Amino acid sequence: MLEDCKSARERWGGVHQLIDRWLEQRHQLLEVFSTLDGSCDAELETITKERLDTFSETLMDYISAGHFEVYPQLREEARSFDDDEALALADRLLERLEMSTELVLAFDQDYVDGASCDRNLHRLPAWIDRLERGLRERFSLEDQLIQRLHEVHAPAVS
Repeated sequence: MLEDCKSARERWGGVHQLIDRWLEQRHQLLEVFSTLDGSCDAELETITKERLDTFSETLMDYISAGHFEVYPQLREEARSFDDDEALALADRLLERLEMSTELVLAFDQDYVDGASCDRNLHRLPAWIDRLERGLRERFSLEDQLIQRLHEVHAPAVS
């Protein structure tokens, strides 16, 4: 997944500072995710509430930036170009993105406090697998949205 993140940043980095920052957040999320995933395999019992909080905060920050900053900006760009096809695509993709958002919120709820963290720690490897699948799909959908707007709205190269 980390390699996919790098190629997305190479493809669309510089298109817009907001997207650049967001793709950097994605990269940071994947680093924290990979570390946590590795700990699930090797040392599950040593994972602390603080580590889960760091992961959850990074995940929520990324999701929030998409919903409240990036997606509205991309929709506004499509609107400014009167690009009804891009707006329709955005609507379809945003509906599908809601599923992974719900997954993230459910994960966050399972590890919201120390007691629930202790109670649910044994379920963390399964959660990590589900989140990996959900994030892969999410990144693919987000990349489709960025790609569609970038290709159509980028200035022509002479």
